[in-house]
Amino acid sequence: MTLTKEKLIRRLSEATDKPVPMCTELVDKVLSEMKLSLQAGQDVLISGFGKFCVIHKSPRKGRNPQTNSTIELASRKVVTFRPSSKLKDYLNDEWARRGRRGGPGVKIRPRGL
Repeated sequence: MTLTKEKLIRRLSEATDKPVPMCTELVDKVLSEMKLSLQAGQDVLISGFGKFCVIHKSPRKGRNPQTNSTIELASRKVVTFRPSSKLKDYLNDEWARRGRRGGPGVKIRPRGL
C-alpha cells in the first residue's frame, strides 16, 4: 500500500491532534520548499532519512519503436533519492524481523540475496 499525500496528512493530524487543514498547509509548505531547493539545483538532505539530488542527464540517442528510426532525446534533469544508512539499517532490520518474507506490500530486498 502506498503512502499518499492525503494519508500522510491524515496520519500527521492524528499524531499531533491538529486539524487536517493545518496539517495540509504544513505538508504543502514542506513540499514547496523542497521543490524550490531542487529547482535551484540544491540538494535536500533530511537527516536520518535520505538525500534528494538533481542530476543532469546529457542528450542521448533513442529509438522510436513504431518506426524503428533513431531520434535525439534532449538533455534533462532528474531527481534521485539516496537513503541514509539509518533508513537502510531500519529497513533491513525490519525485513529480518519479518522472517525474510516481508508483509503485505513490503518490497524490500537486501543486497546479495
